[in-house]
Amino acid sequence: MANKLAAVVMAGGIGTRMKSATPKHLHPLLGRRMVDWVVEAARGAGVERVVVTASPQSSDLLEGVEVVVQEKPLGTGDAVRCAREALAGFTGDVLVLNGDVPALRPETIAALVETHRAAAAAATVLSFEPADAGAYGRIVRDGDGRLARIVEAVDASPEELALGEVNSGIYVFSAEKLWPALERLEPHNAQGELYITDTLGILSGDGETCAVQLAADPLEADGVNTRAELAEVAARLRDRINETHMLAGVTIVDPSSTWIEAGVEIEPDVVIHPFVVIRGEVRIATGVEIGPFAYIRPITELGPGAKVGTFVELKNAVVGAGAKIPHLSYIGDAEVGDGTNVAAGNITANFKHEPGQPKARTKIGRNVRTGVDNVFDAPVEIGDDAWIAPGAVITENVPPGSLAGFAPRQETKEGWVYEKHGNPDSD
Repeated sequence: MANKLAAVVMAGGIGTRMKSATPKHLHPLLGRRMVDWVVEAARGAGVERVVVTASPQSSDLLEGVEVVVQEKPLGTGDAVRCAREALAGFTGDVLVLNGDVPALRPETIAALVETHRAAAAAATVLSFEPADAGAYGRIVRDGDGRLARIVEAVDASPEELALGEVNSGIYVFSAEKLWPALERLEPHNAQGELYITDTLGILSGDGETCAVQLAADPLEADGVNTRAELAEVAARLRDRINETHMLAGVTIVDPSSTWIEAGVEIEPDVVIHPFVVIRGEVRIATGVEIGPFAYIRPITELGPGAKVGTFVELKNAVVGAGAKIPHLSYIGDAEVGDGTNVAAGNITANFKHEPGQPKARTKIGRNVRTGVDNVFDAPVEIGDDAWIAPGAVITENVPPGSLAGFAPRQETKEGWVYEKHGNPDSD
């Protein structure tokens, strides 16, 4: 039987360099919070139990995981030790992951675990080779390629500083070796901070095997500490998501300007033009075309062959097969039937909903033809095959096959502005 696998995700830091009231690990990032990306990567690698070590400020904001509270930020060793009670009785391997590495892939975690088990190691560290090793702890290997020690940059010799392989702060331990080693940690400063890195030195000193797995992509292991770094990792995740969709048969004309959140479902033969944002729970069927500058918000479904044009926003909407919303429209809390054509400048409005109640819906049937500059004042239903006149505000239901609208014709009051405010050219 394969060894069991658990994970402790360290997300207790506030992240002062983010300069935000929001804890660092909870900052949004393409449809998930930063820590959620790490949790999903762990689950994708086969982790059965995920324990997140959180600060008191963020412990109530995490769902779907086991949460333990690190009352004071006393270092990474203390963060992992806080999870011991939650994992009492667990036998197997324990991953230790940083909650600020959202680009980490399940495949990288799986490779780390595979190396750990193949070496029958007590602990295995994920290393990487950044462009600038800077202040990272250097990985020093022995003659067999296994971990000899980790040397902090401030303590390293010139020869050790020249090493390009560094510690990511991501590890996998045998559970039976981890907990006793944590109890032997000693503080490094007056604040009483304990560092998980020191457990490797303890285990190595006991004669235990400590292995190393080099990450293929150094960017996966690099943590996020500032808003600038958050934007950089967002772009990498954007590219990763877009590539996945393109390899699955979706045409994305300009991937660098197209932002698609995690979890969006897109079938093959969809075309997405530049400067499109697609967020949340969205399903897009085959043959859909999405024009430039479109904004598709959560809980939206686009049927086969539908078209969403330039400067169109959709939210909580169902757009039927072959329906067209070509330009400059907002369709929210609405249903648009198969084959319907929504003309330019249409808006579904929700003026009548009561506070705290779900927004009223607009239902537009099949093969409807709306006019330019229509407003649909929900709740309202437009029957199949109906036509709406230009400039109309629709406040009542329209029966199937009807023509509705007819705004008042133009009335011009000549000279009214000059009479009220004077003519600037009369002096």
